[in-house]
This record gives sequence, structure tokens and C-alpha cells, in this order.
Amino acid sequence: MPVLAFVMLNVKVGTDRDTVAQLKNLRGIKQVYEVYAVYDIVALVEAETMDELNNIVNTEIRKIASITSTNTMIAEKFS
Repeated sequence: MPVLAFVMLNVKVGTDRDTVAQLKNLRGIKQVYEVYAVYDIVALVEAETMDELNNIVNTEIRKIASITSTNTMIAEKFS
């Protein structure tokens, strides 16, 4: 069963749209939303394993220069 996570991101002022575009090109990113809350962007990430999720968040998402902070919430899906 895939691992799903919501990654909340804060970005530098004025970089929201560019950051969304970069996120959409990353593997594992299923959906990306600009939001009006404590966070600027929420991304839904899907990975096959926790190790893959860790790699996506730590080496792909966090390397985007405009991102200033992230908060990852792992989701449990009930069928």
C-alpha cells in the first residue's frame, strides 16, 4: 500500500506560483494547492515506501530554493 503524505510549505514572498510549478514536476507529487493559511502551499505526495517518501521530501522538495520550511503529515487511508 502506498504511503500518502501532505507536505505543507512556506515559501519566500512572491515565489508561490514558481514553486508550485517546480513541485508539479517532481516524482511522487500527486496534487499541489496554493492555500491561504499558516502555510503557502500544500502538496499531496505518494510514495511506495517510507524511505522513498523521506527521499522525496528531504532531497527533492527541500532543495527548491524558494521553500523556507516544510511540515509533513503522513496520512492513513481507510477503505
